[in-house]
Amino acid sequence: MTAHLSLSANTNLEPRVAVAAQPVSAEPAPVAKTRRARWWRIRGDLPKTTVWTLAAAGLISPFILWWAYTALGLADPMFMPSPGAVLERLGRWWSSEGLLTDIGISVWRVMAGFGASALLALPLGLYIGTYRPVQAFLEPLTDFIRYMPAVAFIPLVMLWVGIDEGSKVLIIFIGTFFQMVLMVAEDVRRVPMTQIEAAQTMGANRSEVVKLVILPSARPAILDTLRITCGWAWTYLVVAELVAANSGLGYAILKAQRYMHTDKIFAGILLIGLIGLLTDQAFRWLSRRAFPWRTQA
Repeated sequence: MTAHLSLSANTNLEPRVAVAAQPVSAEPAPVAKTRRARWWRIRGDLPKTTVWTLAAAGLISPFILWWAYTALGLADPMFMPSPGAVLERLGRWWSSEGLLTDIGISVWRVMAGFGASALLALPLGLYIGTYRPVQAFLEPLTDFIRYMPAVAFIPLVMLWVGIDEGSKVLIIFIGTFFQMVLMVAEDVRRVPMTQIEAAQTMGANRSEVVKLVILPSARPAILDTLRITCGWAWTYLVVAELVAANSGLGYAILKAQRYMHTDKIFAGILLIGLIGLLTDQAFRWLSRRAFPWRTQA
């Protein structure tokens, strides 16, 4: 009886010993593998804190490299000022050189050119993307003009419009309009044909299909197109302010170049980037508010 009990006890202990003998590091390996797989999943999602951390790291890294490069004395301050020198120049620009006026006039020029461009490009792109005859008639011409550089139009713009504010707005308009028309037309063409056919089956006429099916379906993509082309409008600011300007961020950058004020050039470029980034984020916020289902996809 005693021998039987001792054998049973040994049999019960064996699995415990086997479990205890397993390596402790067996668990974290699959977890780490799963985490890595989540990071590199195609079109995968990440926690919001991870996204913000990566975004902050991406924005700060170039500034750290810039600071280190200048702090180690690897660059001539005449050509590559330190971040501190640029900040100091920005303070002087703000306090005594009319930075707010320059920002205000530049924002007005960009938004006026972009707004005029959107006002005409949205209906035109809608018609090109919806009706094949309009596409055949206008798309090749628009495609042809969009490859012409906006800078090449400056002499003509000065002759046609003069050197007032209209010329700066027109340069930004030329730089964004033709691209915007084609992008909106492409957004409209991406509306699934099944939606259009379903509406036609239910008796919708042409205007109802455009108004109730094509436009609502293409609206999120059109807002993305506006966001992207608004960024392009900012890239044409310096070009536009080449035309006899006496104020604005682009004008300040060009003026600083004449006197080798590289700290002011850096400050102006960074300000344009910052305003452009804020504009981009405003469009993204509007997209999230207007089309909340897109964030859930």
